[in-house]
Amino acid sequence: MWAIVEAAGWPIWTIIAASVVSLAIILERLYTLRRGAVVPSGLLAQTLQEYRRVGDRDELLQKLHSHSPLGRLFAAGLRNVHGSREVMKESIEDEGRQVAYQLERLLTSLGTIAAMAPLLGLLGTVIGMIEIFGSQNASGANPQQLAHGISVALYNTAFGLIVAIPSMMFYRYFRSKVDGLLVEMEAQAIKLVEVVHGERKNGS
Repeated sequence: MWAIVEAAGWPIWTIIAASVVSLAIILERLYTLRRGAVVPSGLLAQTLQEYRRVGDRDELLQKLHSHSPLGRLFAAGLRNVHGSREVMKESIEDEGRQVAYQLERLLTSLGTIAAMAPLLGLLGTVIGMIEIFGSQNASGANPQQLAHGISVALYNTAFGLIVAIPSMMFYRYFRSKVDGLLVEMEAQAIKLVEVVHGERKNGS
């Protein structure tokens, strides 16, 4: 492996750095965007049960806020439960924008790496081509310099694509997953509003 890095020349180090950052982002997002951590199953039923038991007490709201992103939406809604249905929904939407920002965190960086890695490979290709042309002299080509230039060009092109392809695949996957999670969270939060206000209306 070290021989390949040496043959690829200094441009390969920019691609290696990009690959390390990309891998770190992918692993972090795989852990953070677990469905059970973002939209825990049964949380809506538990929230309604606790609300019926203790009402909108601060203990319940703090517990929900620290529980999960979905819990943050529930807490935002219950914090304004005494307002109108529209006020409750608006508070959930405001909190939802912050939650969406957290879920999409680092995805822009991953998309940037996916777009830049082929360009870094192209940079290495250009540098390799420069070395190839530089190997030409009056007495002919320098075989060692010619071979090194070809290695720099080909290895950087290949490694740039190797980094870019999985980065783009995971970027698209995470974007789709975040969109799906946000839709489900919104649906559950609206259901909370309808159930709570339905109970309040029936009880009045």
